[in-house]
Amino acid sequence: MVLSAEYVGKTSFFGDNTPLPIESGYAIVLGFGAFFSVVTTVLVYLDKYANGTEHTSEFFNTAGRSVKTGLTASVIVSQWTWAATLLQSSNVAWNYGVSGPFWYASGATIQVLLFGILAIEVKRRARTAHTVCEMVLARWGKGAHITFLCFALMANVIVTSMLLLGGAATVNALTGVDTNLASFLIPWGVILYTAAGGLKATFMASYLHTAIIFIVLVVCVYTVYVKNFSSDLIYTGLQTVAGYTEAQCQQIFSQGTSTFFEKGKYACGPVSENEGGSYLTMLSGGGTKFGIINIVGNFGTVFVDQSYWQSAIAAKPTSAHKGYLLGGLVWFTIPFALATSLGLCAVALQLPISSAEAGAGLVPPAVATHLFGSFGSVMMAVMLFMAITSTGSAEGIAVSSLVTYDIYKTYINPQCTGKQALLVSKVVVVVFGLLMGGLGVALNYMGLNLGWVYQFMGNAIGSAVVPLWNLLMWKKANATLWLHGVG
Repeated sequence: MVLSAEYVGKTSFFGDNTPLPIESGYAIVLGFGAFFSVVTTVLVYLDKYANGTEHTSEFFNTAGRSVKTGLTASVIVSQWTWAATLLQSSNVAWNYGVSGPFWYASGATIQVLLFGILAIEVKRRARTAHTVCEMVLARWGKGAHITFLCFALMANVIVTSMLLLGGAATVNALTGVDTNLASFLIPWGVILYTAAGGLKATFMASYLHTAIIFIVLVVCVYTVYVKNFSSDLIYTGLQTVAGYTEAQCQQIFSQGTSTFFEKGKYACGPVSENEGGSYLTMLSGGGTKFGIINIVGNFGTVFVDQSYWQSAIAAKPTSAHKGYLLGGLVWFTIPFALATSLGLCAVALQLPISSAEAGAGLVPPAVATHLFGSFGSVMMAVMLFMAITSTGSAEGIAVSSLVTYDIYKTYINPQCTGKQALLVSKVVVVVFGLLMGGLGVALNYMGLNLGWVYQFMGNAIGSAVVPLWNLLMWKKANATLWLHGVG
């Protein structure tokens, strides 16, 4: 396979040059946000007038509890497709080879499939619940309720921060829009249609978002493995790269004699902890470690995230488990196909992507820009924006429900009316979106990127998984046993 000679001597793919003008960044972030806000809000209000749907606080947070299988599945795919799904999956392919995409996709699919069991139990045992924390309060009391409320809110904050970190870094690399400013602007479009239409608006937007993501995915896979190259060429390229010596890597990534190749800074030469240093083996120590971290962390971000409980609550009783099973299987395709095409292509072509750029999630936009030029940059920006808005909207509604029903109605105003609850829900959506913009800026100043936050999440919320599983699945589990660590 011919290496990309045009990049020889470059030590950074993007550097100070951006493939798109800064105006296009603002157009994507603000324009798409405004477009989806208008379209989704119009659809919600057409449903209101055509079907006589009353927009109460109940409808705002549960979508009427009547969502069917197909829409439930598309919502699961959409809200499980984070910025990390598109960016971090290719990063682990860049780091560990073929084992990375497998561990990412399989390690984050099993949780959604298993949650289908909980979805059945939610419809059987808690038909009028709005949040998982309401169920905790009913079964285990206030002490456990406050504890798991903290876990649930932490899960929402972690997921949203990953969306903003990955999104802002990509928008900055592709268009030059300031990273901190992008962190603030990205949530605005989500805030508008989520506050206007609630969970129903999230579901409608998610269907369109998922369709756009799959169109871009198919284009990328076809281009890498059919149009431009083939599986044989990528295979040969990965074998060749794994056999490079440090001197050969230095020749590719050094500028004259002043810059020296740093081992581990680029995906060049044999892979540490992989069998034979190969990118083509599943016997990968680093990949296996990532797989364990991925499985533990994603159990937390599914079972502890209110948005998944909310989708189960919104589904029809006969559709809940089917939607989760179908959604989980369909979702597997996105990170696995994207990472095995763009992630492995980056290594085979020896694009000058540094470890810092890869950790920030810039492998897919770099490869897409190389393959398609400016059009590839636009495709990646749009695809990423679809992922951010769909998941961000679900997280906003999740936080809104937790604050409204588990804080305001439980501890502040137990006698609140439906209008008061609806007002609180809408205000929380707006406030949460603005606060998360600030958190994105803070994390950026701390030097924490998408990869770091992704691998940290299991430490923060993983311990809440088993108790929440037993909340509906084990009749002997009680608050006293869990508080003393016996359960």
